[in-house]
Amino acid sequence: MNQPSSKLTRRTLFAGVGGVGAIAATASLVPAARQIEATPVAPKVMPEKGGGYTLSAHVKQYYKTTLV
Repeated sequence: MNQPSSKLTRRTLFAGVGGVGAIAATASLVPAARQIEATPVAPKVMPEKGGGYTLSAHVKQYYKTTLV
């Protein structure tokens, strides 16, 4: 009873199925990414004599982290 040796094992089968699933998931997201268009953001006008510092929410959060 000589069985032909097969290169297809359970490990390679599951690895192949996992790879195909990852490719399918990526392919399903690609069309959605193409539909999103970046809206141009107008740059803020900087003052002529300096004073470009603004106290934003990000800066306020940083100051809160520096308190002891």
